[in-house]
Amino acid sequence: MDAHSEHGDVFAERREKLAAWRATGAAYPTEYQPRDEIGALRAAYEHLEAGEDSGEVHRVAGRVMARRVHGKVSFLVLKDASGELQLFAQLDALGDERYAALEHVDLGDHVGAEGTVMRTRRGELSLRVTSWQLLSKSLRPLPEKFHGLTDVELRYRKRYLDTIVNDESRDVFVQRATIIKAVRDFLDARGFVEVETPVLQPLYGGAMARPFVTHHNELKRDLYLRIATELYLKRCIVGGIDRVYEIGKDFRNEGVSYKHNPEFTMLETYEAYVDYTHVMTMVEEMVGAAARAVGRLKVHFRDHEIDLTPPWPRLTMREAIRERSGIDIGADDARTVADLQARIREAGLADTVPLAPTWGTQVDELFSEMVEPELVQPVFITEHPLETSPFAKKCPHDPRFVERFEGFIAGMETSNAFSELNDPDDQRERFLQHVGDFEAGDETAHQLDEDFLEALEYGMPPTGGLGMGIDRVVMILTGAASIRDVILFPALRG
Repeated sequence: MDAHSEHGDVFAERREKLAAWRATGAAYPTEYQPRDEIGALRAAYEHLEAGEDSGEVHRVAGRVMARRVHGKVSFLVLKDASGELQLFAQLDALGDERYAALEHVDLGDHVGAEGTVMRTRRGELSLRVTSWQLLSKSLRPLPEKFHGLTDVELRYRKRYLDTIVNDESRDVFVQRATIIKAVRDFLDARGFVEVETPVLQPLYGGAMARPFVTHHNELKRDLYLRIATELYLKRCIVGGIDRVYEIGKDFRNEGVSYKHNPEFTMLETYEAYVDYTHVMTMVEEMVGAAARAVGRLKVHFRDHEIDLTPPWPRLTMREAIRERSGIDIGADDARTVADLQARIREAGLADTVPLAPTWGTQVDELFSEMVEPELVQPVFITEHPLETSPFAKKCPHDPRFVERFEGFIAGMETSNAFSELNDPDDQRERFLQHVGDFEAGDETAHQLDEDFLEALEYGMPPTGGLGMGIDRVVMILTGAASIRDVILFPALRG
């Protein structure tokens, strides 16, 4: 049922009011200037005593959120992005015609008003209206004010209604902007250069994920929505931009959950002449800076209090798995996938941990099931399996593992970083391994990117690289339970 049938009488009545407004020749004015932000006015006149009139004239504009009429006096609550203010409208001040016209103002309409700031005898800061103007007509009724918009699915589908009536939802997106600005400021202050790389790519790469595919008619070729910015940003490092970053959308054709959306915002950074241990320190300091920007280093998320104060603990994947499952993935009796699966059965975990085709992917399954959900406080998990990390340098002490970390907060991976592989021959071998995996049916395996290999052959310095999920960081810093709560217009089923 659409709004026309559900609210037919209301819609028709408001259409009649719109027709009358159009007949005046003054419908939908182009501006209302000058005007004051309501929040600034409230701060400036907080000192007024009950019954006191400042005598100062101001103009405000916003959406009408409430109204009540008491004969020759009307009260309207006006809301802009900065706050709410009561309009105190009197017949004596406005005259018969303009006061009567207030009857045609509906909840949801945008109104501009001029008058003096005062505080009523009951203590409510108000604008004593001397003139007013209708700026925009709300033809559809807003959700009921005091109960707000509580249907979660409707909130996501019609975010504009959500942010009209739910202040906390709007505040999340204001805080999101503050967090992203803090991240940019942090990187800019350290000499990083922000760049933009292609969203449409002839080859997808930089992560293990299924892509979205599209077709360019003029070029007569398929293109892919990027799953990561990694390989293009590394080309920038090869090209002499020693510190580079991008904050942008990535797209992965995968499932959805409280922490997954097909379209999401990722920060990637690359810095020449450093390794992944340097990046670890940068991440904890950067998240700390973002947390301070919204006023909190200790946050509440999904019934946990989380302390983001640096430094964060470092733990190898081997140590983390052994601690929580009793299985030592680095031991001689767990060096093959068959041996590791035998250890999983011996530990009574066969019904919990899915079987995987290779040793590295089996380690990843073991970690995902037994460790990841328990990582509530911030922690860096280091030294990941080679097979799941095709762009990271091998650990000198054990080539089955690589110099990689993932940062976890609240049971979610929020960052992923490598000592980047810059040996073109080693990189080619790993690409070819993934080509074989793809041909064997692994749709998330990497493609062979000859242009990227050619770039590496010109020489890339030692580099520390990072990917950090902006949406997940915003979730944690705002206490949002779902990624859909921090993405203005999330992907939904039809």
